[in-house]
Amino acid sequence: MGIKIEISDIINITKKIILEKKINDESTSLVCYDFQNIYTKINYLKSNFPPNTLHAIAMKANPLVKVMQELIDMEVGIEAATLPELYIAHKTGFASDRIVFDSPAKTMNDLRFSLDLGCYINANSFSELSRINTILSQMKSDSKIGLRINPQIGLGTIKSTSVAGKVSKFGVPIEKNRQQIIEAYCKYDWLNGIHIHIGSQGISIEQLIKGLEKACELADEIDAHLSKLGRQIEFFDIGGGFPVSYHKSKTAPDIKAYIEEINKRVPKLFLSGKTVITEFGRYIYANSAFAISKVEYVKEAADHKILSIHLGADFLLRKAYNPSDWHHDISILDAEGNLKQGADTKKYSVAGPLCFAGDFIAVDIELPVVEEGDFLIIHDVGAYTMSMWSRYNSRQIPEIIGFDKLKNQITTIKERETLDDLFNFWQ
Repeated sequence: MGIKIEISDIINITKKIILEKKINDESTSLVCYDFQNIYTKINYLKSNFPPNTLHAIAMKANPLVKVMQELIDMEVGIEAATLPELYIAHKTGFASDRIVFDSPAKTMNDLRFSLDLGCYINANSFSELSRINTILSQMKSDSKIGLRINPQIGLGTIKSTSVAGKVSKFGVPIEKNRQQIIEAYCKYDWLNGIHIHIGSQGISIEQLIKGLEKACELADEIDAHLSKLGRQIEFFDIGGGFPVSYHKSKTAPDIKAYIEEINKRVPKLFLSGKTVITEFGRYIYANSAFAISKVEYVKEAADHKILSIHLGADFLLRKAYNPSDWHHDISILDAEGNLKQGADTKKYSVAGPLCFAGDFIAVDIELPVVEEGDFLIIHDVGAYTMSMWSRYNSRQIPEIIGFDKLKNQITTIKERETLDDLFNFWQ
């Protein structure tokens, strides 16, 4: 299920934004989240996974507090990858037993904080298990603790988002450490979960399933040893990483197909009685937002045109630095918010506002005739955009709004940063 925001909805919300004068010479861009899209995605997840599943949505994909508050209302959890994310999750109001803490570089202070909080914790190494054991000898905790395993199933099509190769900074490699992993579960009576996450965009369903197969085989071995001690693994965190489509012409894999493959090839996962945890982030958010920027200038080049807009590598960091790995569809609306059709005789490149030559979010693409004062729409920007915002050139974070088309309502998620906000950030 790859729900995208319909262009008709984008046009309607843009016209409403224009009427409310939310885009002007001072506020030249906005990011717009579709709450109904987010609700639909989460409900689809919940309807396909067993009821004993904890869906811990990855905060790194989108740390906006007002969006995460909607997640609490939908009775899902949150996954935190750093101590600040863990703090934000707690401060936002997530119950401790709906928070999963996954940092690969937890300090003793991080571990004490999380153990005191009583959230789920996934250790990244044998050394971290030793640290946890030291702390638990000094205090009690309600945390459920797992160990992250690297199933070593190989890389996906995007190297930077693949974390289950032969060598990875994430998890304990399964191939040479199998016996030591089993011994760790037998040694620590508080170690009661197993965790894998093999990557994000660029990972196939087949790779996800292979990772689960290897981890489930290991879990069976661990349980066979633990049964002699009167224990079993209690939770299985299968991570996230489900791919989405950034092209309007391409269909994304369906979660339902993923579940069918799990039931066919790894049926024990859902039949074991263990709590299943997921960590989807991009899947929930990517197609749930679009960005609007005023077209400030149209510059004639020798064989094409260059558009100067107000969102660039500050907003789409991965797209600017690795354009072959990342794509965003682009649409053009006129100054009144009407969709422009057709194709100019020249191709366009879309340049951001930053002071370096690589600040382009599109190069040599076909667009309708674009004029200064038009609006450029960047599709599918809900994940890994605001969370990766760059401070280069001290760019102000734009206003972020949420809209609910069923209620015909716009709400401000985050106010645009002021110049004083930026000054205070740097001093």
